[in-house]
Amino acid sequence: MSGFRRGVRLGVDVGRARVGVARCDPDGMLAVPVETVARNDDSIARVLALSDEHSAMEILVGLPLSLSGSDTASTTDSREFAAALARASDVPVRLVDERLSTVSAHAALRDSGRTQRKSRSIVDQVAAVVLLQQAIDVEKNSGRPPGTSVPPAQEPA
Repeated sequence: MSGFRRGVRLGVDVGRARVGVARCDPDGMLAVPVETVARNDDSIARVLALSDEHSAMEILVGLPLSLSGSDTASTTDSREFAAALARASDVPVRLVDERLSTVSAHAALRDSGRTQRKSRSIVDQVAAVVLLQQAIDVEKNSGRPPGTSVPPAQEPA
């Protein structure tokens, strides 16, 4: 664990209707669900409030690439959300590959006996947990921060 930077991180799964938020403990042992934020004009402010509330040292936003690694319709949305977070906050924002997090979240909820309908309200939080846990594991194994940094002054293209 030599290269692991200690500190709470937020994981953010950006969806068209909802934004799932998860956090980890300072040692990166466990990612847990925090909240499902409605996707609206207040989404950025709410995620930043959660970042402050949990004293996050970093916000990791899931980047939904296709299985081949190319951009999808959702990729642009996530990049823009991450850029807006970076512009509005002093907390570093990183984009991390989340190719399988939503699929994994649905599978985990299905395995726990939840129906798709009952899972809708928490699947985004679970996806955020999955992407955050994967990012923590990558950093612990590689000694490098996961994903790519989002420059704070980046303007949307």
